[in-house]
Amino acid sequence: MTSGLDNLTPQQRSLLDRWLPGARVERDHSWGLVATTVLELTHGGSRFIVKAGGHTDGHIERELHAHRHWSAPWTSMGRAPMLAHGDAEAKLLVTTYLPGELVLGSEHADICATYRQAGELLALFHAQAAVEDDDYEGRENAKALASLSGSHRIGAATVERLRAEIAAWPTPAVTLVPTHGDWQPRNWLVHEDVVSVIDFGRAALRPASTDFARLAVRDFRRDPALEEAFLDGYGTDPREADAWHRNQVREAIGTATWAYRVGDEQFEAQGHRMIEALALA
Repeated sequence: MTSGLDNLTPQQRSLLDRWLPGARVERDHSWGLVATTVLELTHGGSRFIVKAGGHTDGHIERELHAHRHWSAPWTSMGRAPMLAHGDAEAKLLVTTYLPGELVLGSEHADICATYRQAGELLALFHAQAAVEDDDYEGRENAKALASLSGSHRIGAATVERLRAEIAAWPTPAVTLVPTHGDWQPRNWLVHEDVVSVIDFGRAALRPASTDFARLAVRDFRRDPALEEAFLDGYGTDPREADAWHRNQVREAIGTATWAYRVGDEQFEAQGHRMIEALALA
């Protein structure tokens, strides 16, 4: 293996040489904003996707856990890649390759059938398990407050308003289910009109409604018919008003602060718009 592997550690290179000896890099799919290398390889006549995390990466371990414990409802139907190899300590995983194009930026991003399928897939994922958690809301509030204390470009007056609002929130027990964590068209593939799922790097136990957050900001706002189709596929709407508002505020803070740290100005601007919209609501 030669090109496209310069960012991998010696340990990661050694594991890949053992798992896929003689594999050839076909394409580099790395995003560039974070220290994760994503490569498409061929080996033995088959295609694979390799993900290698950087030193501070926390996503590979989540992704491995999701593949090993939660992916079966999708992989059993061929609607998600299957884990071929993985090593949490090395921050490295290899999955099978799924054919298709990203829904984001394609004509399928504006088709109701895409969102209906996405809703159906998400319902299967969420239905696998449910646990009660007394501390979830408090933990998430603490994360939001810590983000406000870090580096960002949210105005001082807005920061104080957000801090006061979060401090006044109740912290009820909530039901957590397996969630994807980044459920939106950039993590959906479509092949012959069938939608599949990629990227489990943010998978974790959370309230079901949190997987609606990123769609609500962009796609549902752009076309309410897409939201209707998604809910038709999902079967219900888990967004209870007060909990949904708290999640939207935390999501807005997280978007603006994380995007600032990694230098994604477009995503950062979206976070600021989210904060402003919530203030006006």
